[in-house]
Amino acid sequence: MHKLVEKLFGWCYPLLKKLDFGETISAYLSLAVNIFILSVLSYVIYLVFRFVLVRTMIILARRTKTKFDDLLVSNKTAKYIAHLIPLLFIYKCVPIILENFVYWESIFGKLVEIYIVLLSLWIIKTIFNALRDHLKLNPRYSDKPIDSYIQVIMIVLWIFAFIFVVSKIFDITTGTMLGTFGAISAIIILIFRDTILGFVASVQVSLNDMVRIGDWITFDKFGADGDVIEINLATVKVRNFDNTTTTIPTYSMISDSFRNWRGMLNSDGRRIKRHILIKANSIRFLDENELQELKKIQLVSDYIDLRQTEIDKFNKTHQVDKSVLINGRNMTNFGLFRKYITQYLSQYPGLNKDMILLCRQLQPTPQGIPLEIYTFSNDKRFENYEYIMADIFDHIFASIRFFDLEIYELPSGKSDFVGID
Repeated sequence: MHKLVEKLFGWCYPLLKKLDFGETISAYLSLAVNIFILSVLSYVIYLVFRFVLVRTMIILARRTKTKFDDLLVSNKTAKYIAHLIPLLFIYKCVPIILENFVYWESIFGKLVEIYIVLLSLWIIKTIFNALRDHLKLNPRYSDKPIDSYIQVIMIVLWIFAFIFVVSKIFDITTGTMLGTFGAISAIIILIFRDTILGFVASVQVSLNDMVRIGDWITFDKFGADGDVIEINLATVKVRNFDNTTTTIPTYSMISDSFRNWRGMLNSDGRRIKRHILIKANSIRFLDENELQELKKIQLVSDYIDLRQTEIDKFNKTHQVDKSVLINGRNMTNFGLFRKYITQYLSQYPGLNKDMILLCRQLQPTPQGIPLEIYTFSNDKRFENYEYIMADIFDHIFASIRFFDLEIYELPSGKSDFVGID
């Protein structure tokens, strides 16, 4: 190879010397001719290898079942490799072409070496991009922060490339460069603080399985409420349900608190936990006539009979004076309404009966007595979940009047009387 290059570029200078052009003119003319020949040959080599590599890659991509080679084609890996081959040819030719120009040979040789290193890094990046896209197509890796791992590897490679470039430009040995970096490590840590924190956070997020691509998360601090679409070294991207995108620093995923809804989505139901406020002064005991009227409500008819039998037996055993309603044991309209709602929920088709199902009374408040529904819907999809919850509370609002109960509403301040002068 070396002898071929010498024959290719070594003929011009002796020929010009024989033609009595003089040593200096012969050297410069020979340099111009050789640079022209080198440029033409390099471009031809580039065209040939680009055609061969790209065509070969396309043929392989069509004939193989794997998607990896298709992704190499889409990331133009073969095209960048085709750029590298003529650069290597130029690197071999530089010492011969610039044999009589030692100073320029050193400079141009260093520039070619630096360009080769940078182009090699770019080729590696395209391969990693193809690998990333390929792994994301695999369900096993689709929720893993592949971008973070690739970014870490590329940062390490860029650091080595930077050390190589600086050592070439200033003629410093690699050992000296590493020693210098050790001395200024504090400055480096300060400059790359976010990157280092992001790397640590990315590793912890992955190892602890805190968040995956596709998870629904809520992060109040950053106003994020939606699905994770990307996890990389510096940021986590969330597509909110209003189709906006929120970018969260990766380090915040371990330093701050956020809510991940994955457990709910993987469970057998989505929780419904909502309450209404009942006016305390509308809660009262029920007399015999009212109980007979409420027996017409089918969901509590059997319960009223059973409960009334137990209460009558207790009152009779203890000789309770029932001329006053408060004496002995009694049923209340609020208690009976809670039983009715429990029966209604147990028959509602949209709820998971194998999970908790409660209609409970909470601590009284100045606004009234909270009556809370605590249960789980079968359907976890947002729109269906909201429909189920609304349907249940529609029924509660409509049925509460049958038990002579009232819902608390904040007074509007508007006079109830009109037409008064």
